[in-house]
Amino acid sequence: MLNLDAQQIVQSLSMKGLIESMRQTYQQQVTIPQRRVMPLKKGAYDAFALLPAWNDSLITVKAFTYFPSNYLEGRDSLASKILAFDRSNGEPLALLDGKVLTFWRTAAASALAADYLARKESETLLICGTGNLAPYMAWAYAAIRPLKKVLVWGRDHHKAQAAVDKILSGLEYQSLPESQRYRVEAVTSVDEQLPQVDVITCVTGSAEPLFDGSEVKLGTHIDLIGNHDKDKRECDSVSIKRSNVFVDSRINVLAEAGDLLIPIAEGDFSEAMIKAELTELCANSHSGRMDQSEITLYKSVGSALADLAAVRFVLDQQDTK
Repeated sequence: MLNLDAQQIVQSLSMKGLIESMRQTYQQQVTIPQRRVMPLKKGAYDAFALLPAWNDSLITVKAFTYFPSNYLEGRDSLASKILAFDRSNGEPLALLDGKVLTFWRTAAASALAADYLARKESETLLICGTGNLAPYMAWAYAAIRPLKKVLVWGRDHHKAQAAVDKILSGLEYQSLPESQRYRVEAVTSVDEQLPQVDVITCVTGSAEPLFDGSEVKLGTHIDLIGNHDKDKRECDSVSIKRSNVFVDSRINVLAEAGDLLIPIAEGDFSEAMIKAELTELCANSHSGRMDQSEITLYKSVGSALADLAAVRFVLDQQDTK
């Protein structure tokens, strides 16, 4: 059985390759039981979660812990491992570092959705958030759209600048031809940038909306990743009402995501108004963006299918070495 650490996994990955591999896996018949997120302490956000999935060749299950107060001790809030089994005989195939793979697959899944939902000529990306995921979002979107500018916003401007530096120093950026390299800069306001951005991706732990939905320009694509709690949201109800809404998983989003659950409770949205899941986009059962002026919105909380697809890609790379 393979035991792949973070460095070995990173050496197996490229954003373009991962996105295309995920597209193929999302078109296959897959079983995805509802993920289990289990609170570990009443009144706290500490949690343990299990995400299983399988297709005709592979079984995966990711286990992760979430301890948001760990930052007070200088430790990461997330820890994760993924187990992979051979679907034909049940034999264990690999144990993989789930944390780094989750960063890659989360960004790749958002970019895959955006490939159906963002305007083809989208050139300006606004990243709201300065944590671990921020650089991956820039690299993933650059793999599917001709980015010319990436803007990074955070409440702490120094952290925003640090995220800029991480984007620029990453191999996914450094390996680009000079003609394809995009500008990256930190900004101090989200709302001030709305008139110029084509895509907004939010990767924060914010409990309150990050921008004024009435100011989002027509044709924008909104990507919401950071919130997994029923009583929190990264965008306001106006954004939801103005958008055609897509999700990674209806069952998971409607169990966890305040971004949609709060507007539903307010009577501004309903489950029936969700246009499609990412699998439906990949299977061409929904055409995605309909015109240049519509605002599209993609809400994800994380899917075991994304883990399975990313593991499949990493294991395939091991077979070619």
